[in-house]
Amino acid sequence: MQALLKTKGGVGNIEVGTVEEPTCHEHEVKVEIAYTGICGTDLHIYHDTFKNYPPVILGHECSGVIVETGKDVQNLKIGDRVTVLGSTERTCGKCIHCKTGYYMFCETRRGMGHGVDGSFTKYLSIKEDAVYKLPKHVSLQEGALAEPLACAVQAIEELTDIKSGDIVLLSGPGPIGLICMSLLAIKGCKVLVSGTDVDAQRLEIAKELGAARVINVQQENLANIVAEETNNQGVDITIDCTGAPMAISSCLEQVKKRGQHIQVGIVGKAFTLDFDTILYKQLQVYGSLAHSITTWERVMKIYDQNQINLKPIITHVMNLNDWQKAFQLCEEKQCGKVLIQYDESTNLE
Repeated sequence: MQALLKTKGGVGNIEVGTVEEPTCHEHEVKVEIAYTGICGTDLHIYHDTFKNYPPVILGHECSGVIVETGKDVQNLKIGDRVTVLGSTERTCGKCIHCKTGYYMFCETRRGMGHGVDGSFTKYLSIKEDAVYKLPKHVSLQEGALAEPLACAVQAIEELTDIKSGDIVLLSGPGPIGLICMSLLAIKGCKVLVSGTDVDAQRLEIAKELGAARVINVQQENLANIVAEETNNQGVDITIDCTGAPMAISSCLEQVKKRGQHIQVGIVGKAFTLDFDTILYKQLQVYGSLAHSITTWERVMKIYDQNQINLKPIITHVMNLNDWQKAFQLCEEKQCGKVLIQYDESTNLE
């Protein structure tokens, strides 16, 4: 079968190659992959700015259908439509972080798609406890968004006490930002979404998801708009999904005194920040790194309740051999979420 591989370290070194079909062991299920989303991590692996262990098959945001089960598998069966928690594919299972469900902090963790083989391919064999059944009303395309949905759920639902009626400034309408937008709309928040010229398409999606106002910071004065929308008080919460230093500083400027800031985007380098802003405003600042096991349980409840709107966020479905065009779309931000399928003949819905 074919797979998208990081063949060796360094910038680039990604290609479609031929690999052996995986064996399904006793505690594993074999999943025929329907869709895998392109994540910012995949782009970082391309640029060699995220730790990876080549040769490795990329991809971790996936959905599919079980085609084989190991003899010790108890709760899943052939034909089940599933999504996958790939972040825990290799952990120690013994440290305090593993024992409390915060596996992302395990020192020996290797996630699917960078540390162990991932889902930009046809078949994936993975342990049963990392696989979650999808409700019938959730499409496999929407199911492929479970992992980025988990990242958004931790930030919006678990770290803070965001309430209906809160005014939120969401900086960065990329896929994670748009999923955050959808969650905030369910909560009944008034959301202002900011972006730049390159985000024009994504800002339109934010409107469709329920943003009260979208703001192009290269053409409009963000501070004036926030003052207008909040009666000069500042927003209750700011959420940065960009990782851009200027955007983070702007968030801290626009949040009200004794407000909250949630950092979701990764900066990737040191930068200068007026740290006293946090002190003088007495802000609560949260970093949100991926998700925990309880987050995934909440994600499954959200899917089951069928209230979140994810469909507008998915803008492109492309074939594995078109991965370069797909990556370029993401690099240029000319898309929402881009999904990769093995080929057009795959029809698992």
